[in-house]
Amino acid sequence: MKDKMYILGFIGIGLMGEPMTLRLLRAGYKVNVWNRSPEKLAKVMDAGAKAFPSIADLVKASDIILLCLTDTTAVESVICTDIMINGSANQLLIDLSSIHPENTRQLAALLYDKCGMSWVDAPVSGGVSGAEQGSLAIMAGGSISNINIARTVLAPIYKQLTHMGDVGSGQVTKICNQMIVSCNVLVIAEMIALAKKTGVNAEKIPEALSGGFADSKPLQIIGPAMATATFEPVKWRVKTLLKDLSMAVDLSIKQGSAIPMSGLAAQLLQLHASHGYLEEDPATLIKFFNKNNA
Repeated sequence: MKDKMYILGFIGIGLMGEPMTLRLLRAGYKVNVWNRSPEKLAKVMDAGAKAFPSIADLVKASDIILLCLTDTTAVESVICTDIMINGSANQLLIDLSSIHPENTRQLAALLYDKCGMSWVDAPVSGGVSGAEQGSLAIMAGGSISNINIARTVLAPIYKQLTHMGDVGSGQVTKICNQMIVSCNVLVIAEMIALAKKTGVNAEKIPEALSGGFADSKPLQIIGPAMATATFEPVKWRVKTLLKDLSMAVDLSIKQGSAIPMSGLAAQLLQLHASHGYLEEDPATLIKFFNKNNA
């Protein structure tokens, strides 16, 4: 692909896709968009994005296709039903979704075989606030030449982009990220619940621990929400953490590597989700450790 101001095609305008698209538009890119729920396109269209009635039409009108979809099944669906049929060898697909590494490798090989389109897996970390501020961490897998294109195109949305290796390695790294985040969030929830029961002003804990060894971005973001029982607006979802931990468990089984802490976190998240919190913010995990709200 020649060095130019690429026309981008963004598929998946959700919690993360919307702020990323807005930043790409502000950076001067022409962005074509498609979303399963067209009503969610209003804000990016007002900012200059061009909505397309079908993925096929979007692919034909774009140089680089960006995906930000919910899970492996969603990515497989758009790849196999639309993109590989309408794509070409002079295009690049950058998948910002968090999906299974094995499926990523299989889909990338299939896409290249069918239409010659290359693939970069570039899952992100940093949440909605990171997408809004352009401070996301991106862990990427793919060839050096394609990673260099991704670095340029995605520059408006990240603070750090690290090339982790071949296609699929970005997804493995994102799973590692989510293992840490999920266990951290669960410990924060049980800690906040304990602090409140002892009479400590739990709202001040993130401030008190700031800069110390226990400090973390999850603590500073989700700690206050847990302490004040502020669960709206939803910034991310329990189902996202659960999906990624399920992939971690699957990967660990295939690699013969024990992950007892993350395995337990997956079970606890599954239990919390089963009580009606699947679509809710992980801040609701504080309820899991509060007997009055169990």
